[in-house]
Parts: sequence; C-alpha cells; structure tokens
Amino acid sequence: MSDAHHEEQSAIKTPKQLIVAVLAGFLVPIICIILLVQYVTNVQKVGAGSEGQTAEAIAARLKPVGDEGFTFKDVNAPRVFLTGEEVFKSTCSACHATGAAGAPKVGDAAAWGPRLAVGEDKVIGFALSGLRAMPAKGGNPDLDDVEVARAVVYMVNQSGGKFKEPEVPAPAAAATADTSASAAAVASTASAPAAK
Repeated sequence: MSDAHHEEQSAIKTPKQLIVAVLAGFLVPIICIILLVQYVTNVQKVGAGSEGQTAEAIAARLKPVGDEGFTFKDVNAPRVFLTGEEVFKSTCSACHATGAAGAPKVGDAAAWGPRLAVGEDKVIGFALSGLRAMPAKGGNPDLDDVEVARAVVYMVNQSGGKFKEPEVPAPAAAATADTSASAAAVASTASAPAAK
C-alpha cells in the first residue's frame, strides 16, 4: 500500500492562499472585537457615580441614618395628650375593633353592659393595670394614665355608655410658667451692661 492514499488533502495549495488564510485568521477576530466594542459603547450609559455630585445626592449621603422614619420629641416641651379616639386607633383598635381575645367590640352595647355596671373608676382601673388577656395600658407603656382613661371613655361612649371625659392635669401650666420665668431671667442678664 502506498502512502499516497492516506495523505490528507489541504485546502491551501498555493502560497497566495496561505497568506490570505493567515491574514483572515488575524483580521476576522480583530474586526469582531471592534464591532462588539462599537455595539457595547454605542448606547449612551450613565456610569455609576455620575449623578453622585448633585446637591440632592450629597445631601442624601450626609443625612444621618437615624433620621429615617423617626420623629424626634422634645422632652422639655410640655406634654400634648392624645385624644381618646387617637389612642383607640393607635393602641386599642387591634383588639376592641375586632373582638380579639374576648375583648368587647366598640359599638357592641351588650358586650359592654356588664363592664359598665362595675363603674367608671373600675373600668379605667382595669385598662390601666390590665385584665385577663389585656396588658396594662393596652400594651403601650408610653401612654399616660389620662390618655388611657380618655380611650376607655371614648370606647364606652361609642358603645352606649355615658362616661365623663377625664380632666387633663395642670402641670402643663406650671411648665409654661417655669419657661417664661427662665426666659425673663435670660433676658435680664442679656440686657445688663457688662462690667469693666
């Protein structure tokens, strides 16, 4: 057997074809890369950080994280008591609007009847100290006793009762007097001539 039968035939038979094949091997990938770069960079894209130097972006970055979603209270300001309806909506409605855990629903005179029979002071006392499944102050320890009493009166009066709205304590007037006295003292020291 001769070796000629097993020789493989090449597609490149002349030196000119060899030069074209070598050039095509280099040029085709380069052209493909150039076309891909053109395709990717053709769309106008805003890079990350391009908008980072605007006044709004700088203010958002410098804003304290603790400010997000919190309302700061001035502890030195006179206390503003919530109304009974506000306390009911924020704290009491979870159980007293739905009747959860055996709580009497607001507006249900039959459910509130036995509770009203024990008297206003006892009903408010139960709300302040807790009763069965209800925690003290409805589970909101930030509520003042007056606010809890207002919520009880609101619920009872919505359910056919005739409880009297509790009085707001008077320390707010004393705090206002203290504030005005300290402001007058500051004003008198500011107006006094400086000693030489």
